[in-house]
Amino acid sequence: MSFEQASLLILLLAMLVLFSFERIGIEVVAVAGLLAGYALGLYPADQIFTGFASPVVITVIEILLIVQVLSRAKLFDNLAARFTAARPSHFKVISGASSLAGFISIFMNNIGAFAITLPVALRLGTALSIPRRQLVMPVSFAALLGGLVSLIGTPANLLVSNALARTTGAGFHFFDFAYVGLPVATAGILLMAFRIRRLFPEPDEARASISHGTRRIVVERRVPDVSPLVHVRLSECRARFGIKPHALIRGNNFVFGPLDQSVIEAGDVLLAEGADAVFVELAATQALIADAHLHGLSPDFASVEAVVMPESTLVGSRVRSLEVFHHRGIAVTALSMRTPRIEGRFLDLQLSIGDILTLEGPRTAIAEALEESECLLLAPTASAEPPLHSWRPFALFACGVAASAAGLHPEVAFAGVVLILALLNHLNIRQAMADINWPIIIMLAAMIPIGQAVASTGTAEAIAGWLSLVVPISQPLSGIALTLFLAMVLTPFVNNATVAIVLTPMALEFAKTGRHAPDAYLIAVAVGASLDFLTPFGHHNNTLAMGIGGYSFSDFLRAGWPLAVVSYGLALFLLALFWL
Repeated sequence: MSFEQASLLILLLAMLVLFSFERIGIEVVAVAGLLAGYALGLYPADQIFTGFASPVVITVIEILLIVQVLSRAKLFDNLAARFTAARPSHFKVISGASSLAGFISIFMNNIGAFAITLPVALRLGTALSIPRRQLVMPVSFAALLGGLVSLIGTPANLLVSNALARTTGAGFHFFDFAYVGLPVATAGILLMAFRIRRLFPEPDEARASISHGTRRIVVERRVPDVSPLVHVRLSECRARFGIKPHALIRGNNFVFGPLDQSVIEAGDVLLAEGADAVFVELAATQALIADAHLHGLSPDFASVEAVVMPESTLVGSRVRSLEVFHHRGIAVTALSMRTPRIEGRFLDLQLSIGDILTLEGPRTAIAEALEESECLLLAPTASAEPPLHSWRPFALFACGVAASAAGLHPEVAFAGVVLILALLNHLNIRQAMADINWPIIIMLAAMIPIGQAVASTGTAEAIAGWLSLVVPISQPLSGIALTLFLAMVLTPFVNNATVAIVLTPMALEFAKTGRHAPDAYLIAVAVGASLDFLTPFGHHNNTLAMGIGGYSFSDFLRAGWPLAVVSYGLALFLLALFWL
């Protein structure tokens, strides 16, 4: 093994580990890896930033711009109202909402499809008394599955198509992925709809206990004179009231000492964690009360929940620094955290992707603040930006899809759509560019030269040689099965674009070793990179679902492994049937 090959493998391994830990921003890791690759001599200076001009990156940016317009449309709200009026069964609602997410994901990125569908699904769930935990995970998984169907469904598909074009002169057609993706997506959506009620049965009691998976929140509440918590030791709070105390504040000072010696007094402030339903009961019985807010008397007053999206400006901020809410008179009254790290007081809590804020304040002010901070509202309210009732954006997007399917390069087709949307005043390009999830774009662009170095340095050839000693990759089905397996193993820990970039050169080498056409191997990479059901951090959809649905890490394993096994077997069969 040469120095270049060894250094590249070490670099890739280090980057994959840093990506999976999420301690450092993905864009920082990617740019650092890009510069490290240049320092190690893996590519010349004129190739460092070629990824930013890649058709894949340009197409992803265009789709994200278009999604911002389509997400303001009320088309699916009207569909939800009609669906609710029909009073369908739980299975029909879950499968219908999941199918909608999957369908939308065929034509836009997974997170966009999830963000558009989720409020509609939650509205249906509330109207038809369907627990949130039975809706959120199926919709998240369906958005991932829908991306398997088309060229623009996920960046991984665009990446493998671009690699095929460099290798053979022609990339995949728009719906070439559907031969495998559509049956896998259909089977996956139906499987989740059948299993979800058994996976997450809800208790009959009005009060849901923590053991049943009710979403946990962190609050800071005052203990009134009449509260049954007065004279109770902190060590008794969990057993008697179902809450976990984190801090006791008396007169602006922390009360320190062992839990079994710290006694709550009237007027104390308690920072505690527990099930949201428990705090509702404690508030109803005057056991814990929130400090009154003057805006609560306003006729425009609203209490809503919003989730911190990957592109949100709130990521990494502390509650006390959220001026986007504070200066509008909006109070953050509770926080559901994906990874609670509770130090100090409530205002010291730091936000991360997937955290859910409970906000109280003027309805229109909340709408403006959420739009400015790029957070997703989990219940309908007024919008700061007027909703689109025009059919023209959908028609224009459909024309772009049709042009791409007819053979026009996707980056050219959707550039035309963006231009026309801007000319019709449906899209403010300057504002929309500021709202794009740039960390994902930077990561994608920075990883492309590194992925190309896997082929140019002979690393892919060396790895293929090692694997050929234990797996007969010269047999096409064996090589494809291994490629699909490797993608599925990596994608629960690393985003799917990175998986595609790293594995594409290896897949091409597998095909070259066996003297086969590379199409099936590249489809296997794209499919495997999107079968991300086992962890809540492999894809941002699952990260958001974990916070919104109140799932645990083990919930993804329980729900995801049968889906992963079925998807793997069906995808392998379809690859052999249509592409070999």
